[in-house]
Amino acid sequence: MTDTKTAKLSINDRDFDLPVYSPTAGPDVIDITKLYGQAGVFTHDPGFTSTSSCESQITFIDGDKGELLHRGYPIDQLAKDSHYLEVCYLLLYGELPTAAELEDFETRVTRHTMIHEQMHNFFRGFRRDAHPMATMVGVVGAMSAFYHDSTDIADPWQREVASIRMIAKMPTIAAMAYKYSIGQPFVYPRNDLDYATNFLRMCFAVPAEEYVPDPVLSRAMDRIFTLHADHEQNASTSTVRLAGSSGANPFACIAAGIACLWGPAHGGANQACLEMLHEIGTVDRIPEYIARAKDKNDPFRLMGFGHRVYKNFDPRAKVMKESADEVLDLLGVENNPTLQVAKELEKIALEDSYFADKKLYPNVDFYSGIILDAMGFPTSMFTPIFAVSRTVGWIAQWKEMLNDPAAKIGRPRQLYTGPTKRNYVDIAKR
Repeated sequence: MTDTKTAKLSINDRDFDLPVYSPTAGPDVIDITKLYGQAGVFTHDPGFTSTSSCESQITFIDGDKGELLHRGYPIDQLAKDSHYLEVCYLLLYGELPTAAELEDFETRVTRHTMIHEQMHNFFRGFRRDAHPMATMVGVVGAMSAFYHDSTDIADPWQREVASIRMIAKMPTIAAMAYKYSIGQPFVYPRNDLDYATNFLRMCFAVPAEEYVPDPVLSRAMDRIFTLHADHEQNASTSTVRLAGSSGANPFACIAAGIACLWGPAHGGANQACLEMLHEIGTVDRIPEYIARAKDKNDPFRLMGFGHRVYKNFDPRAKVMKESADEVLDLLGVENNPTLQVAKELEKIALEDSYFADKKLYPNVDFYSGIILDAMGFPTSMFTPIFAVSRTVGWIAQWKEMLNDPAAKIGRPRQLYTGPTKRNYVDIAKR
């Protein structure tokens, strides 16, 4: 970041010079840190869509170009040629690991996949019909009660231990939340399995019968994890940073991120996509819904098409489509009306000029929802799986914030439009 220019702001005949920083990628940034102290005014930016909240070296998004980079590496290259735990290492430490470094990192994660046995009692305290996300928020937040030796954020080693623990244990917690919700016994992790395969086994194995996922399914699960690992300063990541700015312990910060991710406007997009496919129901009803999507007076919208950030195409979608095709070829769609609707809807959307002109291409949520549904996951598990994926991004951002000398406790300002000062009136006189 370099400070090479200034911007001039005029307020009531007074001029103020504001530094302008040039990042390594993306638009220039006007520094308004001292604006209130110098000029006595705030800026107003609902949703912070034009405000930089931090300096970061982790992830860069160019929505106009359809570009997503982790530490400079394009996401499509990482999804095709790498795997989730290697991407975790990259996000956490800034560089791709050597073979020895990766082996050591994978061993450390694998050896921390089990959770404290007493934490099983937390799961049993929830109603059986509790949403898995509600369970995850509670259990992850409770981790600070069991792992006291990794809650001191001033200790770099404790931060490291907490990071490894959460990356390792999050799949176990999500799988246990799922098992609990369907009334099946918990399945313990196995150290001889890779990250994605281990998660699938913990979700679908039962004591009466072993579950051995096809490598195609394991690879698709790993890609889902990889493609959702981090996405810059989104709502949940900003929540983790804001919670962390107060000095909260790492488990509380990640629990806050999970709670934010649960919002349907953020982490529920692939669930909304599947619910839309269920609503359509059968292939013969697709023309009706296409017509509704084109009707400006109809509130119906096709879920899983287009993206708020990516204005041309979602760079994660192409790789996810390949996995979706592989999974559907493996499992078949002949007896699954939902997947038949998805395939036909995708075909129409890619050929119809209406969608092409508006750049409403299928996004990563469309394809990941199809894959998870084909694997046998209920829609209630889609967002917990997203949380498993995003944990490493949250942790990397949290650690970066703690190491930033310019970081301070988050304290957004407001544009107050309520009543001015007035005196209390006794209840008998109102």
